[in-house]
Amino acid sequence: MKLATYKDGSRDGQLVVVSRDLQTAHYATHIANRLQQVLDDWNYLSPQLQDLSDALNSNKARHAFPFDAAQCMAPLPRAYQWADGSAYLNHVELVRKARGAEVPESFYTDPLMYQGGSDDFLGPCDPIVAVNEDIGIDFEAEVAVITGDLPLGCTAERALDGIRLVMLANDVSLRNLIPAELAKGFGFVQSKPATAFSPVAVTPDELGDAWIKGRVHLPLQSTWNGRKVGMCEAGPDMTFHFGQLIAHLCKTRNVRAGSVIGSGTVSNIGVTKGTGDKARTDWPKGYSCIAEKRAMETIQDGAATTEFMRFGDTIRLEMKGRDGASVFGAIEQEVVPMAQVMSRRAAREAATAGTAIANQESAITDTPTPDPHFVQN
Repeated sequence: MKLATYKDGSRDGQLVVVSRDLQTAHYATHIANRLQQVLDDWNYLSPQLQDLSDALNSNKARHAFPFDAAQCMAPLPRAYQWADGSAYLNHVELVRKARGAEVPESFYTDPLMYQGGSDDFLGPCDPIVAVNEDIGIDFEAEVAVITGDLPLGCTAERALDGIRLVMLANDVSLRNLIPAELAKGFGFVQSKPATAFSPVAVTPDELGDAWIKGRVHLPLQSTWNGRKVGMCEAGPDMTFHFGQLIAHLCKTRNVRAGSVIGSGTVSNIGVTKGTGDKARTDWPKGYSCIAEKRAMETIQDGAATTEFMRFGDTIRLEMKGRDGASVFGAIEQEVVPMAQVMSRRAAREAATAGTAIANQESAITDTPTPDPHFVQN
């Protein structure tokens, strides 16, 4: 089944079931209002949602309506935790090679992972808000999963059984803030703003034979300012599958239902042609983040030329099945300056305040004048 969360003015939105072709949806209010409710009681509530999904896909749901991704929040608008891995070691190798650094041997057996902010996820069409253009605004096309409850010491095999839903993520990074933060030795904070997620999260069975042992074997397409820059295969070059990433997180703690785990930037190994001084490596599948493109340029030509994102830039991330249909819907975002957002917010607040004052004045005007001849007994 496919699930989404519609905006309703609250922090957690309203749970909807979405048809397989992403054309129609149905509120799940009679089953659960929010996705976290379902994750907390999966064995009881998910079969009921599956029945609704089956009815929707067979055109038998009486109150179905056209699905609109622009009305979506993140499938799980706020989560108990967001842990993002770096499961594609090719990405790590490229970035480190570009700056002349070796990849430690431990990286090939012990996954990289950081703990990100999970209190304010972005919907698929929410803007990427930045203070200025000098901070190195970058997109990162990723796959992510939402888990059920998993115990401390959970194995990779058991962790796979605990995966409830799969979705896409844009783990926005502010590249020019990263070096100073990492130099402190405490990891990312300011350099990792809010993450955006696809309109729809799907149960692994919706992926069919594209879901193999914790990997999604489908291409993830990245389109920057209308130009396709990446068509990276999410399956074959994923060094650590999702079960291994979750087991890494569970090594010293429980992982609770509603935890979100990211794959890291989807990345594919390059193709080297020629030998010796004439050898040249190309990456025909493109890239899933600008930092990787800049690393490719540095390795090939000695310097990076591609700039990071600017105000007004757009990014679209989408994964299509083997039938050519969108699986999760698309993440479509525009980079906007914080000043613009603050200005709009101030205008809305002023309009709201003006309406409130007008209503108060109207109430005063409409108050009837007491009859001076009326005597109360």
